[in-house]
Amino acid sequence: MKLKQFGITFLSVCIAAFSGMKAAEAASFSVVADGLNNPRGLTFGTDGNLYVTEAGTGGSGACVPSPSVANQSLCYGTTGAVTKIGNGTQQRILTGLPSLALPDGTDTSGPQDIKFDATGKPYIAIGYGSNPTFRDTLGNTDLGKIITANFNTNSWTSVADLANYELVNNPDGGDVISNPFSILLDGNKIVAVDAGANEVLSVGTNGSNLNAIATIPRQTLTNPIFPTGASSSPFEIQAVPTNIAKGPDGAYYISQLTGFPFPEGEAKIYRIGADAQPTVYTDGFTQLTDLDFDTEGNLYALQYANQSLWKGNLDGSVIKIASDGTRTTILSGNGLESPTALTIGADGAIYVTNRGDRPGLGQVIKIENSKSVPESTSTFSLLAFFGTVSLTLLHKGKAKRLKILNKFI
Repeated sequence: MKLKQFGITFLSVCIAAFSGMKAAEAASFSVVADGLNNPRGLTFGTDGNLYVTEAGTGGSGACVPSPSVANQSLCYGTTGAVTKIGNGTQQRILTGLPSLALPDGTDTSGPQDIKFDATGKPYIAIGYGSNPTFRDTLGNTDLGKIITANFNTNSWTSVADLANYELVNNPDGGDVISNPFSILLDGNKIVAVDAGANEVLSVGTNGSNLNAIATIPRQTLTNPIFPTGASSSPFEIQAVPTNIAKGPDGAYYISQLTGFPFPEGEAKIYRIGADAQPTVYTDGFTQLTDLDFDTEGNLYALQYANQSLWKGNLDGSVIKIASDGTRTTILSGNGLESPTALTIGADGAIYVTNRGDRPGLGQVIKIENSKSVPESTSTFSLLAFFGTVSLTLLHKGKAKRLKILNKFI
């Protein structure tokens, strides 16, 4: 029986990092928001303020089986939110959004990402991180959907149901799991990444023409390393795509977390051009959760953890990839822990959601200088790390989720 881990809902227990990179000089950062509940995506609005989604802490409502933690259930609540950051203040301006979590508020799915169209209208991806078959037991919920919101009235409406699309179509032919994790506004359409389904999807901003445009492929490890040691038996892992950015060339770029056992140096960045075929743009990363381009065409990648999640180290990294392929570590560790998303501000600073797996302890940080160490363009080496670690991650199901590590998380 194949062991799979639903990578992205952000597991509270094993999240770590080692990318094989040289240690970077510590770039300084300041905390611009604190006390957040499992913060995920962030973006600047047309008003110049910074907006961040909080996946929440679940609740005391009905429960569904967790695909990440064996013999545990994820329970429903309305603790998800959107927080606005500006002028030195932070304020939750949309509350009551659906959230699904373990009883301690970890392993959470809920509001995962937010983007604005040219008119300032917000669109929000609501994660789910479980089998859509169970969703009806939670009642009338917007988990697994894309919604649009009105901050003035604290209300929202559904635009597209990605979880139902996975249930009906299951384009990758694997386990039926959905966890919408990120979105991109591209003209009059929304391009979404479903980390549970291994799919990139497109839908009109009016909810029309929902369809899968690309499947991010699984991969087979020839010499996988597990918590109990190395194995010579080939092992198939889930792709777990996490985020999407549009490049200067008009193509889509997709980050990858990978599924259990979260092999170091095996995460890739895929490029999807006009032919809709994903190809590897660059590789050698570990557990990526976000991407963004700056105005000069440099691509920034965010490592949620530099080591395999089961090792327990929470340090992440921000890595700059120049157009010529040169890599630079902007920040690694030094307070950067289980980061989930980043965005480049108009001021050129890098804003990151930090501690994205922790209720009440999440932050948004601003990286204020870019001291760094250039890196080789070659693929990073894997650590020969062995040991026995208590593991609650082994569970039959899609090795996906951020969980955010719901799937990523």
